[in-house]
Amino acid sequence: MQPETLYTIALTRLPYFNLIGLLEVYKRAGSATCIIDNCHNITDLFPDAHPQFIEAMKNIDKALERAEYEAEKIQSMGIKAFCFNDLDYPQRLKECVDAPLVVYYYGNGNLNPRHVLSIVGTRHCTSYGRDRISELLTELKQACPDMLIVSGLAYGVDIAAHRDALENGFETVGVLAHGLDDLYPRLHRDTAARMVQQGGLLTEFPTRTQPVARNFIQRNRIIAGMADATLLVESARKGGGLITCEIAQAYDREVFAFPGNIGAPYSEGCNRLIQKNAAALLTSASDLLQMMNWENDLRLAEAKKRGIERSLFPNLSPEETTIIHALKKNNDLQINLLSAKTTIPISQLSALLFELEMKGIVRTLAGGCYHLMA
Repeated sequence: MQPETLYTIALTRLPYFNLIGLLEVYKRAGSATCIIDNCHNITDLFPDAHPQFIEAMKNIDKALERAEYEAEKIQSMGIKAFCFNDLDYPQRLKECVDAPLVVYYYGNGNLNPRHVLSIVGTRHCTSYGRDRISELLTELKQACPDMLIVSGLAYGVDIAAHRDALENGFETVGVLAHGLDDLYPRLHRDTAARMVQQGGLLTEFPTRTQPVARNFIQRNRIIAGMADATLLVESARKGGGLITCEIAQAYDREVFAFPGNIGAPYSEGCNRLIQKNAAALLTSASDLLQMMNWENDLRLAEAKKRGIERSLFPNLSPEETTIIHALKKNNDLQINLLSAKTTIPISQLSALLFELEMKGIVRTLAGGCYHLMA
């Protein structure tokens, strides 16, 4: 294990452990190595350091011992540790103010695909909810195949989402409220084993962490933060799914909900969320594609099936040439920045970028950035 990874794990094992505060310290230092190297003179690095953090750094050796144990444990189990600055870390999650410094991952799925959808809801999923999940993912299979489905591996909506994702060929990731040396609920072991081969299991908690109640609320922010959008399938008036939706809103992510019958106990949460304009009403995959502006994915997938590939000398319009020149100067730009640099309106720019993507000249990265392929 790289020293930077070990040091980052050690920071999360400090007795002073505040998610937002620790992330801010890490960002200001630029790396865990920088913090550890200055552990005995931390005020030189952070003159405004909290007294509790200063005291914790004096006992960094104990945290390093815990980190070394954790490193040996996860390596023996084939678990990967992704630090905040790693490319494999969920890039959408990095935009969140309370993102974890380290996530532990057991699986082989891509955590940063073109699209990520979180599906959440009640643990008492009805046949209505299961049907909505099945129909949605069956429709998305053709329309938007490059998608990761995220949920919490719990009873009800979660496990239905994972199983339907697997059946439809989607990679799916379960975010856990405990360490990866155990699995809760144990009844879902068979599904979890399939997910490791077609997605994976993710957590911020080290081994030997038990699934206590507060951990479930904490893990919900990862379910919301690593996705482009969160879908509430069924929920009572109160529930963990509603908490996840509230977090997604706070992160400025899209929230959707399936409506249900008036008076149905496990549709009450969805209906109220829609009524308060806290979630967009969803009835089908086409609704999701349209509201997320993912409609062009179907056209792109069909074009790729027909064998449209990047040509060596594609015919480019003057506007397309302008976009390419802008990306050559500053690659990986979001559409609003690209619009400012090219003076092309966003409405026109979106169509031009899609054409360039079909020609194999640009591709979309996590976070909505456009990358010039050559």
